[in-house]
Amino acid sequence: MTPFSSELPSSAPKVFAIANQKGGVGKTTTAMNLATALAAVGEQVLLIDMDPQGNASTGLGIGRSERSPGSYEFLLGLSSLDDVIRATQIPGLAVMPSDQSLAGAEIELIDMERREHRLADALAASSNNARNRWDTILIDCPPSLGLVTLNALVAVDAVLVPLQAEFLALEGIGAIRNTVERVRKSLNPRLHIAGVILTMVDRRMTLSQQVVADVRSHFGELVFGTTIPRNVRIAEAPSHGLPVLIYDNACAGSQAYILLASEFIRRRSIAAAADNSGDANPPTIGSS
Repeated sequence: MTPFSSELPSSAPKVFAIANQKGGVGKTTTAMNLATALAAVGEQVLLIDMDPQGNASTGLGIGRSERSPGSYEFLLGLSSLDDVIRATQIPGLAVMPSDQSLAGAEIELIDMERREHRLADALAASSNNARNRWDTILIDCPPSLGLVTLNALVAVDAVLVPLQAEFLALEGIGAIRNTVERVRKSLNPRLHIAGVILTMVDRRMTLSQQVVADVRSHFGELVFGTTIPRNVRIAEAPSHGLPVLIYDNACAGSQAYILLASEFIRRRSIAAAADNSGDANPPTIGSS
């Protein structure tokens, strides 16, 4: 299944938010399948579902009756990390599930101390020590900028931005770019955009090809070389409680996510090497 191997550098960034303030761009699909591909090459991976809709939990086979305690309880300090983690059908891949109760966290967090740092503090607690337990942690964010998303951005090293190949794509990436810059300046100085992932690409459509070309021209090497195609098997897989990589390993969507994981591993190694060389300014999306 996997034509690549993963050797994780000791200083590689480990915690990534998969975020875009625009909905329907493939965040959850990318989170599930990138996590699955990394686990398939031997990494220990944790996927944190921070979307109240719980689609990542559904797509990894976690039934609604099995989701509490989950990310809501962990974020509010009501449950320990061990209590909120579920094993999945994929060896090496664990999930922290989510349900609708997480929507209430937006209000409950308002009056809490260090409200933007709740997730970061919980993951870093000595009793949890999440960075040493997993090689990679991916956080699937909701399509909005509230305190839940803000907690994710404060907790991570970098952001991966799925971007649908459609006319309004650049508006969505402009919003997340501005958000990342504000969070970096005020709450998380290490935060940067690690890459842009073009999703739902239909090479038969001139408009889709034009958007891909425009995004690459505008953002250069920040855009992953691998693109994710429109593929019916990707859409079908979550209804079976499976990532598409397990549902149909041979389809075009699965093969694209395998290539994306390979490219992700290479980029992470390059970022770690740059960090070791003293480059304190990772590339990010800026205006041009």
